[in-house]
Amino acid sequence: MPSEVAYDLTEEKVMTTTSSCESCGMSIESGRYCGYCTDESGALLSFEERFARMAGWQARRDPAATKQDIERQVLDYMATMPAWRDHPRVQAR
Repeated sequence: MPSEVAYDLTEEKVMTTTSSCESCGMSIESGRYCGYCTDESGALLSFEERFARMAGWQARRDPAATKQDIERQVLDYMATMPAWRDHPRVQAR
């Protein structure tokens, strides 16, 4: 005799699609850039501003690292990001 299987149809499962910010890699739900990488109008911040902020974040993560090491790490990471991989400063690293 076949057994009956009960299904709870009242619980709706919603799948969300996330992508990554093309500037920093942070998970985002829509668009190309996260709120940390854009200004009030949604435009991508300058390379210099994003580099400085990312270097500050990296320095807080690794306080023993030298400024030179921090900058190298940030440039290496930015080279993996679509928004910055062709930037002259990233290319010159």
